[in-house]
Amino acid sequence: MITGKNYIGEQLEGSGEVTFRTFNPTSNTENETLFIEASASEIDQSVELAWRAFEQYRTFSGLRKAAFLNAIADEIMNLGDELIETYCLESGLPPGRAAGERGRTVFQLRSFADLVKEGSWVEASIDTALPDREPVPKPDLRKMLIPLGPVVVFGASNFPLAYSTAGGDTAAALAAGCPVVVKSHPMHAGTGELVASAIVKAARQTGMPNGVFSNLNSSGIEVGVQLVSHPKVKAVGFTGSIQGGRALLDLAARREEPIPVFAEMGSVNPVVLLPGALKERGEDLSRQYAGSVTLGTGQFCTNPGLLLGIKGEELDRFVQDLAGAMVEIEPSIMLHPNIVGAYERNKQKAMSQEGLSVVAELTRDVPANFARQAVTTVEGSTFLNNTALHQEVFGPFTMVVQCDNASQLEEVVSQLEGQLTGTVIAGQDELSGYAGLVEALQNRVGRIIYNGVPTGVEVCPSMVHGGPYPASTDSRFTAVGTYSIRRWARPFSYQDWPDEILPEELKNDNPLGIERKINNVNTREGI
Repeated sequence: MITGKNYIGEQLEGSGEVTFRTFNPTSNTENETLFIEASASEIDQSVELAWRAFEQYRTFSGLRKAAFLNAIADEIMNLGDELIETYCLESGLPPGRAAGERGRTVFQLRSFADLVKEGSWVEASIDTALPDREPVPKPDLRKMLIPLGPVVVFGASNFPLAYSTAGGDTAAALAAGCPVVVKSHPMHAGTGELVASAIVKAARQTGMPNGVFSNLNSSGIEVGVQLVSHPKVKAVGFTGSIQGGRALLDLAARREEPIPVFAEMGSVNPVVLLPGALKERGEDLSRQYAGSVTLGTGQFCTNPGLLLGIKGEELDRFVQDLAGAMVEIEPSIMLHPNIVGAYERNKQKAMSQEGLSVVAELTRDVPANFARQAVTTVEGSTFLNNTALHQEVFGPFTMVVQCDNASQLEEVVSQLEGQLTGTVIAGQDELSGYAGLVEALQNRVGRIIYNGVPTGVEVCPSMVHGGPYPASTDSRFTAVGTYSIRRWARPFSYQDWPDEILPEELKNDNPLGIERKINNVNTREGI
């Protein structure tokens, strides 16, 4: 049952005066439940609880944390149809998408459970002492990753489950040993409360300290500002707009004790279309990319919003085929009237730029909150001289940049802001002639795709979902996959400590059997 209240640790509270409702984009009406925004005292209480919980939770074994994470996954599944129905009412997305995202959320939780159960993620490193070394003896040094402290996670608008309450940020932080306070996204507060109830139930079942998790409602920015400013919050996870992520980054930097903000933000995900590939299979590629641009109404962070090619008959034909394929696709609903409004404004701003040509735009009437897809094109020189054309239009929109030659194509790639992904579409044996282009693209993105589409993010250890700013605030880390746990931990060294009081991960006999680096050799053997 959805109450509209906040989870302050294990307790439901609702003392705040600000209320709001979620919105059903399909019916174009507000949903019934009234949600209560967290008050200042409730915000402070949730962080204080998290800080006290951290004293215990940071010491819990990988086995105990794994049991907690697996219990969360079980309880999310136990929510059954109510979770799917609430998700759809608050997002306009179909039940199949809801079930798929629930599956991904559960898979992420179980993946982190397996990671911490095995234990090697702490990257234990031991350099044994050399007391007889001249002229100065060498001490015994032992290093491992330890948790940062309470983490604030901001729910994402476009993924009510996988990037929100129990999504990747929360799963990774809990796995690392960090309590989590979620600022629930106002567009899917009911979905968030249901998932929060599953987390709290799992915490009770597995004996977690009260405060290891809290879930706060918020209709504006005030709750987020107070959370990030709280001195006992030690890190922030965010998925959303450049404007929102940058505001949090600046706020965290102005604190007396600055803290890291790991924000995954905007990206146009450039796709390089080489001439040989267009000649070989241009028509097939046009249909493939029409589907990718409009997938999920263009509301994926890896949506291909920029297609780059070299002028010629092949590119001309591709542009026309793409335009035809795009307008044949049935329009679909966006998540919220505000998102539809922002899409239309940004689309019109882009299309009003001098030198931009609209190749195709759906102009017929569509139901409320549905998006009209569009394809545009522009000369490479115009694109280089107008950075307004470089910005993301969040929705089913793409721009084809027609470059004069390979040199200009490489220059365009080099001038782009940081991106999550870059894609190269090449013909057989064609890529070898574009080494400089590939190098330029590698310098601007976190992941390069070869002969595919960027939409879709696999959850696995080798995935990098991040990139140079503004794709993310720290390109050294990923927001997806088990390696994302590193965001919520810091390296810590023990020097000359007695073996019996060292953490299990660093003891001589390696009681956990984890992989460690001992005197620069990877091994599971003891000392």
